[in-house]
Amino acid sequence: MASSSSSSAAVRSWRTAFLTLRDETLTSPRHATGASSSSSIPQLLQHLVFSHSHSLVSAAPELPPHEVASDVFFLLELVANSCLGPQDMTATLSHTSQLIRDLCHRVYFEINSSSWTLMLDSFATMLDYLLDKAAPIATVDYSANAAAIAPIMDCLETIRRLIIVHHKKGSPSDDTQLVKFLLRVIESSHAEFIKSSRSITNQRFAAEIGRRVPRYSSLWELQTLAFDMLGETVSRYGPSIPVDVWRSLIEVLRKVMDFLASKSLLVEDSVMSRFYASLLHCLHLVLMDPKYPLSDHVASFVAALRMFFTYGLNSRTQLTYPDVGHQQKELHILNKTSLEEPKRVEPGPYRPPHLRKKEISHMKPKKSWNAQSSSDCESSLVDFMSSDSDYSDSDGFVQDTETVRKAKVRVAAIVCIQDLCQADSKSFTTQWTLLLPTSDVLQPRKFEATLMTCLIYDPHLKARIASASALAVILDGPSSIFLQVAEYKGSSKFGSFTALSSSLGQILMQLHTGILHLIQRETHSRLLASLFKILTLLVASTPYSRMPGELLPTVITSLQARINEGFSFKNYQTGLLAAAVSCLTAALSTSPSLDVREMLLKETSTGFPVTEKKSGVLFTLLQYSEQLTSPNICFEALQALKAVSHNYPNTMVAFWEQVSTIVYGILTVATPEVPSRPWRGHTGDPIGFIGEKIITAAVKLLDECLRALSGFKGTEDLSDDKLTPFTSDCIRMKKVSSAPSYELDSTELNNDEPKACHSGIEQWSEAIEKHMPLILRHTSAMVRGASVTCFAGITSYVFFSLVKEKQDFILSSLINASIRDEVPSVRSAACRAIGVIACFPQVSRSAEIRDKFIRAVEINTRDPLVSVRITASWALANICDSIHSSIDDLPSQQSKDSNVDSPSIASLTECALRLTKDGDKIKSNAVRALGNLSRFVNYTCLSGSHDKPMDHMRLSINTNSNDESTSSNDMKGSHGNASNSFRPGSMGDLCWLDRMVQAFISCVTTGNVKVQWNVCHALSNLFLNETLRLQDMDWAPSVFSILLLLLRDSSNFKIRIQAAAALAVPASIHDYGKSFPDVIQGVEHIIENLGSDHISAPSSFKYRVVLEKQILHIKKRSQPSCTKYGIPRLAKIFDLDHVACSYPCFKH
Repeated sequence: MASSSSSSAAVRSWRTAFLTLRDETLTSPRHATGASSSSSIPQLLQHLVFSHSHSLVSAAPELPPHEVASDVFFLLELVANSCLGPQDMTATLSHTSQLIRDLCHRVYFEINSSSWTLMLDSFATMLDYLLDKAAPIATVDYSANAAAIAPIMDCLETIRRLIIVHHKKGSPSDDTQLVKFLLRVIESSHAEFIKSSRSITNQRFAAEIGRRVPRYSSLWELQTLAFDMLGETVSRYGPSIPVDVWRSLIEVLRKVMDFLASKSLLVEDSVMSRFYASLLHCLHLVLMDPKYPLSDHVASFVAALRMFFTYGLNSRTQLTYPDVGHQQKELHILNKTSLEEPKRVEPGPYRPPHLRKKEISHMKPKKSWNAQSSSDCESSLVDFMSSDSDYSDSDGFVQDTETVRKAKVRVAAIVCIQDLCQADSKSFTTQWTLLLPTSDVLQPRKFEATLMTCLIYDPHLKARIASASALAVILDGPSSIFLQVAEYKGSSKFGSFTALSSSLGQILMQLHTGILHLIQRETHSRLLASLFKILTLLVASTPYSRMPGELLPTVITSLQARINEGFSFKNYQTGLLAAAVSCLTAALSTSPSLDVREMLLKETSTGFPVTEKKSGVLFTLLQYSEQLTSPNICFEALQALKAVSHNYPNTMVAFWEQVSTIVYGILTVATPEVPSRPWRGHTGDPIGFIGEKIITAAVKLLDECLRALSGFKGTEDLSDDKLTPFTSDCIRMKKVSSAPSYELDSTELNNDEPKACHSGIEQWSEAIEKHMPLILRHTSAMVRGASVTCFAGITSYVFFSLVKEKQDFILSSLINASIRDEVPSVRSAACRAIGVIACFPQVSRSAEIRDKFIRAVEINTRDPLVSVRITASWALANICDSIHSSIDDLPSQQSKDSNVDSPSIASLTECALRLTKDGDKIKSNAVRALGNLSRFVNYTCLSGSHDKPMDHMRLSINTNSNDESTSSNDMKGSHGNASNSFRPGSMGDLCWLDRMVQAFISCVTTGNVKVQWNVCHALSNLFLNETLRLQDMDWAPSVFSILLLLLRDSSNFKIRIQAAAALAVPASIHDYGKSFPDVIQGVEHIIENLGSDHISAPSSFKYRVVLEKQILHIKKRSQPSCTKYGIPRLAKIFDLDHVACSYPCFKH
């Protein structure tokens, strides 16, 4: 009963106070406007509200929430308006903000957009008053100034409470208002701090003042709270913040960071540590999702963030400065400890956190910049990004709170560096020389910290892990291609200028040195895994051809030594070993190195005794590839062996027996069933089955070895370069990615080619007998596809050196896989292999094999999947190329009477014409096929007379007099006998020529660059057909016009070269027909404008030279005809001396 009475009294007291306040202020105009009176607003509020604020706070929960909110907002508006008057409102604002803060902890406020705006506007007015009225720090009482900051912090706490506890969900405009208000708080307090700090000339004295003066600390605490709230707001409402506000947010952060960088000094105490952590965490949240370009801010942010890399570690920034002798002693100890080997901490019995905290006073760890051996005990340190507590059961020992807080600052700065790289990698590349070492990476230079010094020497584990993550992002970003211009020219520097390529080369050298140093010594599993990732990315980004020759061998041998040493973590041993082997694979997969080749050849020269243990790279990989109980390690070892076979093919000759045995062992252990989930195995466990991933890797290793041993260099090129006679001196050889790299072994390969091919024959025979039967019918489509791909790496010499049974086995396997397999990827692989074997000269002369290939390919060109149609169209073009080449290789009479039958040509032509309406990749192959067909078919007139214009053309194909199919043995010997009889084509074949030309014209207008190039080449083939009377064709002017258009307007020099080559094909002036003047005038116009061609890429210069030579070739052939046809101006233009004088590019 008593409590009820007291509660009612408190409610009456609340209502009486606020009703009286409303009456006094609303009925008095002077009070409402803030005018002075005998009873001013501060006095009235003190009498009615603040004098018994505790009872009012206690009464608030008994009142309706909307009533409390109404009275509070009335009070807030009244106080804010009173700030415009002359009276001193400092105490009133302090009492008001404290009262509202206390009420927010007791009452749930219902806030709408209008009340939210009112509250933020009122708080902003109070902020301006308090900071403007506050006197400079050096001139007034410090406690009074500190009291002026407290109300602002109470306001911020009130807003934070409303957002977090009451889960305020406002509109986007409300969120924007909050961000603007917080930015206003930060900017105002920052301006006040700058004004205060300017009155202190010595920065060190300013730091000491900050320790003694609450006012100075309060400014930092105010900004700390503001940045905390700003980070929370960005995290919650970031997507709704408009771009203009986001821009202001970045500019405010830039202003604060620039101020810190300008002072070149970071204060190390609890207040500043919290401020730095709050600032950097807010910056991290903003940089994670930038809505505004950061290119103008990257350099400033990096300059400021670098200062934090040694925060808490650098004695130079301590507030108590040691004497000179102490500094020298510290440096001496530092240099000494930096060269010591790491001491691994043996694990002890578990001790709970509360006992470890008691021991902290007796076990203070020494601060040391060198911390390469502290990984085992570093895991106690806590990162604010990943832990909710500074102390947990995983702590090896509890470090003091201040050390942990400073470590968090370093971690936050490194994370911001990573965010900058991800946000604007292009601009970030200009800061590499500041963040990455260029010399002496293993020397702990305290005051020139880089990401590598943090990674090697920071005593806090999570700071080192953050450094590793940042380095991985830098090397994995799109700007890593920037490193391809690096070149190492030694460590000596001449003059004050260092070329960019040299700086990047030094950076790469130091990164290699530091990472390899850590990999040999690091003991923490998570950090070690990150180091392997960094090294993998580093290897992929380094141009080793312009680095010291011993660098890549050092990487390989260092990794091999670390793998042999093993890892002490039982739970992570398999993962770390797989990561190490994967990193070794990356090193072996990079561009072939002569030093690595010599190292591997030296290793293979010692042989492989079974009873003797070897420690070389290849022996290590072979050993781990047999560990079927560890699938990940086995898979990575197989991948590494595949890389060796591809880049260093000669080294695998000595290891074929071991590779064959390993692959066969994997295939025989594997059951026919393919696991539906990843296979899991542990050391010592029995093997139930092997996953398809490992089997596929084993088959691909077998494929790569067979290619290396048989001398495979890609699809055999059957075409000649007669159509483009001027390109051989400037166009580089095409590199086939599926072919092993023979560049380093070109001399030896040429000298020992018969021996190498003989070895390939033996091993192909072994693979066909031993391995192929186990994988061609495997239940896994991935395995079947890899097995069929093996046949795409065989050479014609090896194929026709095999016995007939093995040849038939290969051909039947390919045809069956291309037609009968249900999986598209397997059919696609079979089509590619068919396209390779179809280029073998002997195969093109076998009608039986050719027809089976045509049928298989034609079926797959109708597949619904584009990937299958692409490979099928490629095989189709190769078949047509093979037929064309085989006819050209025959004597003239036999070429006219070749054994190519009309149904095969009809099928090829119809299929190619259909494919010209497909996608660009398919269209390109179809045009190439049509070009080859148009070269050798015989076009004759219906009447048999060649002296009349041919309005219609028909195709007449000479057939073999024997209907017997050519066997495998026949392909090695004679070409067969042919008769001279002609079989008339069907009436449906009469429009083939017109359809071909229309397809060419359509593809030129709708196809990409490759399609257009192939059209020009196909037209060259068509013009070379001796049975075609080009001058009588209705479509000839259109074709010549298209070629002239490409020659004049195409932006691709290769297309222009091919178009010029096609225009030069007609053998005489009569073949041009009525188009000759147009061709000559078009060439004249092109010659006159050659100098105005815009060349965007430097590599295009050499192609322009070829184009000029090709046009000169047309000139030479056309000069006599110009005079004959009465075109003296053109004859003058095509005069060789005139052209050479007018266009120096012709003086070749």
